[in-house]
Amino acid sequence: MNVWRERALWGVALGGLLVLVVVSLGLGRYRVPQGELMTVLLGRDGAMPETRRTLLHSILFATRLPRVAGAVVVGAALSVSGAGFQAVFRNPLVSPGLLGVLAGAGFGAALGIVGGASPMGMHLLSFAGGAVAVAAAVGVARLFDAASMLMLVFGGLVSTALFTALLSLLKYVADPDKQLPDIVFWLLGSLTQATEADVVVMAVPVAIGVVGLTLCGRMLDALAMGDDEARTLGVPVGVLRYGVIAVATVLSAVTVSVAGMIGWIGLIVPHVARLLAGPCNARVLPLSACIGGIFLLVCDDLARCVSVEEIPIGLIADLLGVGVFLCVLRLIRRGWVE
Repeated sequence: MNVWRERALWGVALGGLLVLVVVSLGLGRYRVPQGELMTVLLGRDGAMPETRRTLLHSILFATRLPRVAGAVVVGAALSVSGAGFQAVFRNPLVSPGLLGVLAGAGFGAALGIVGGASPMGMHLLSFAGGAVAVAAAVGVARLFDAASMLMLVFGGLVSTALFTALLSLLKYVADPDKQLPDIVFWLLGSLTQATEADVVVMAVPVAIGVVGLTLCGRMLDALAMGDDEARTLGVPVGVLRYGVIAVATVLSAVTVSVAGMIGWIGLIVPHVARLLAGPCNARVLPLSACIGGIFLLVCDDLARCVSVEEIPIGLIADLLGVGVFLCVLRLIRRGWVE
């Protein structure tokens, strides 16, 4: 890719993300005029009436900023996780849920709800469920043929089926008046409960994971040529594959434990990034993070503004994701054929 084109692409992506963040802070049931929004953000609100100033600070910084930041972090994490899985499995149809992390995290969160765990306990159970599900998938693969990609996929199918069945069992035994609605709402995905502490705790591993996977971009490019070719270039194939799976699993499990089940992002966004930046994973991975943040932030804005009652962000992501995927399908298919 031409250097100037790459710089322009990054300028548009980062500039668009920044503008969208500012606009999103003003959206919601209580709309904040852009003039007042910029006045508060630039710190020029000293002459504003104290009651108005206190109200705007409460809305913008205590309520909306953690949610907006959470949408960006979750979207970035799921997109990079999907791009990592697609690179490792050399399959454009792979998503972060391939090895069962989403089903496992869903089971963990439902277990926390049924067991009456605290919010932090539910986050930990959800993360642990996702990690255990992927470990189970890898364990099944190693029972038969650890080096086989097909057996990894088979292990993911087994793990997903197992934890989906366990989740259904918890739904069956849950209190239909109190616990079951909470489980269903959580599975639909939402950022309404995201706090500043959640975002900070989530952002640290996400940032480390995105940087780490980006630094592995050249080795992932070599892996795309096949395991034998990658080994001749000095790439530790086994370490790289399971390392990327581990990091991508952590990214997915951390975000799912906070925002619930949100699909499509990890499948679609890496394709959009490749269409814009080419096949080089060192560019695709960070660009996927930026585009993923934009995509989920748009979904969150729509979830807050489309109707009087807030729509779960997972539903918006699914509906919008289908439309985006259909729009880019022709270009993606052309790349597959070539």
